[in-house]
Amino acid sequence: MEVSVLEKQAVIEMRGVTKRFVDVIANDKVDLKLYAKEVVGLLGENGAGKTTLMNVLFGYYNLDGGKLLINEKEVTFNSPKDAINNGIAMIHQHFTLVQTQTVLENAMIGMEGSFFLDKKKAKEKLLKIEKQFGLNLNPDALVWTLSIGEQQKLEILKALYRGAKILIMDEPTAVLAPTETVELFETLRTLVDSGHSIIFISHHLQEVMDICDRVIVLRNGIRVAERTVADTTIPELASLMVGRELLERLEKGESSIGEPVLEARNLKARNNRGIVAVDNLSFILREGEVLGVAGVSGNGQTELSEMLFGQVKPEEGEIFISGVEVPGGNPSEIIKTGMARIPEDRIATGLFMDLSVKENMILESHVSEPISKNGLINMKEIRDFAQNCIENFSVKTDGMDVPVKTLSGGNLQKVILARELVGKPKVVVACQPTRGLDVGAMEYVHQAMLDQKTEGAGVLLISDDLDEIFLLSDRIIVMYEGKIMGEVSSEEADRDKIGLWMSGVTS
Repeated sequence: MEVSVLEKQAVIEMRGVTKRFVDVIANDKVDLKLYAKEVVGLLGENGAGKTTLMNVLFGYYNLDGGKLLINEKEVTFNSPKDAINNGIAMIHQHFTLVQTQTVLENAMIGMEGSFFLDKKKAKEKLLKIEKQFGLNLNPDALVWTLSIGEQQKLEILKALYRGAKILIMDEPTAVLAPTETVELFETLRTLVDSGHSIIFISHHLQEVMDICDRVIVLRNGIRVAERTVADTTIPELASLMVGRELLERLEKGESSIGEPVLEARNLKARNNRGIVAVDNLSFILREGEVLGVAGVSGNGQTELSEMLFGQVKPEEGEIFISGVEVPGGNPSEIIKTGMARIPEDRIATGLFMDLSVKENMILESHVSEPISKNGLINMKEIRDFAQNCIENFSVKTDGMDVPVKTLSGGNLQKVILARELVGKPKVVVACQPTRGLDVGAMEYVHQAMLDQKTEGAGVLLISDDLDEIFLLSDRIIVMYEGKIMGEVSSEEADRDKIGLWMSGVTS
């Protein structure tokens, strides 16, 4: 179809945008154009400058150089309010909703004079938007009763209620089931057909290929490439992001399936709201295999990992490692059994961010030889151990003595991997091990998991990334509302069926 001049007008132009933080140049003379009725993908490794660039566009940061134009007119944003007033909305990966308020109240929050708004008229306006874009939600429903997919619909409704014509979407599918991702893409296409424009940030390159018209790639704060989706491939985009060729497919390798190394029997636990999150759950993990635990985030995976890590004592059930029952709620005893623990949140529970790299690397070995003997710490052993970990796990750092908080997300994960895997564990429990990582760091983590399997460890991979589950797993189980909905070998696994299991459908 022939595109009109109006449709090709640049609704957003970032011209030579530069943003500095002290001596660090986060964005270096970056150019970006967004046209009416299109979806542009913004790609790059962690630390490439994507989020900084979008924070400039949304008014969180001021420009240090360059220009910002809206509909070909130069503008200056001093706050997100200025961006919103110019029709721009930013939908974050972690939703900004008030859980105890209704759909309608969340849509109204922050509007001028919202305290005195006529709720009847506001509801009529919201229902009209819902009907126009197929975003059907009960305006009177409390947010906490909504599914993750429905909460994301509400985030989009909030933007449309404010009159947004340009949407910035940051990792919008990270917590969605496959069926919810399909629904989201249908919504985005409807928005584009109605005249909206979208900037789509994602680490899932197949999704970028499916939904975007053009792709812009950042590396080290510099725009290194622009491609139309029709003229590129996933391997090319991955290589452009990291500056080198990536493996197209990891080899799972040969390993013999051995004896059980981890067994969960009838586990039950509640979440922090007192609701049953893991319900009579049982599984067996064997030597030399990767058992993938799939499911939409929030279906008991976090509570399962906390029980296995010893952070939470099961309300019911038992955990066995190599045939020996281990006490619940005791992390030290779990560590002694030879389990490597890779937590869901590397910052909140995996590391002490104010401690140094070397101190984080010895967190689980500082009381044992050779690092400690007769209550005395051997600093030479610590430095030798840390240097060995840094070299063997390719940790990019300014030294072992710098605070770990100075490292990128990928290198934070490498510090955890080094600490957990250096002792050749029997069992590896990895919960969301690549969440928030770029494709280069993901490749490294994936290879580390497969190396552990090849060396005879049993690997329990808990992930809401279905591509990751299929790539690494030998067997797959699916969790929904704390229960196992089904189990299948990776060779026989069907994505559609697993997607239904993830949505709670068994037939």
